[in-house]
Amino acid sequence: MNINKNVLWITRTAVFIAATVALQALTVLTIPPPGNQFVTGTIVNMMLILAVMTCKLPTGVIVASVTPVIPTLLGFGPLWPIVPFISAGNIVLVIMWHFIGNTKLPVRHLSYILALVIAASAKFSVLYLGVVTIAIPYILGLPEGNMLSFMFSYPQLITASAGGLCAIIVLPVIRKAIRV
Repeated sequence: MNINKNVLWITRTAVFIAATVALQALTVLTIPPPGNQFVTGTIVNMMLILAVMTCKLPTGVIVASVTPVIPTLLGFGPLWPIVPFISAGNIVLVIMWHFIGNTKLPVRHLSYILALVIAASAKFSVLYLGVVTIAIPYILGLPEGNMLSFMFSYPQLITASAGGLCAIIVLPVIRKAIRV
């Protein structure tokens, strides 16, 4: 079967977007706070990593960019002023995974472990600096120490790390299923 590569790329990208948004909706609408942040965040980060590691960087960047936008449009996502910061954090995560996770190192899975640690730390840094130090006090005008500040601090490091760990476990299965 000869499938046009552009059609295959568009299809895979659309499937990752749809699956990620559907999983976000499922977890946000069925798991009560604060647990939904940890479950939803872990799943979204896993999906971002799976997208970039199976479909290359353009798919990862597109999925990373739109996954905070679509839920907000549908009424269950983050506040609009912080969406660009979340997209930026997601993009940093997928870029790090693309370049570090695809590095061939002599020790099996060392590149994945390095990608997990560096990408999770980088995403946490972008979100903390963007949301907690810029968006919350200057754009939203909220006081220090509010719940939103907490949500965009260490829980982001935890969910990015947990998502990376889940992706490492699931990645071989997904690659085999889509023949990457």
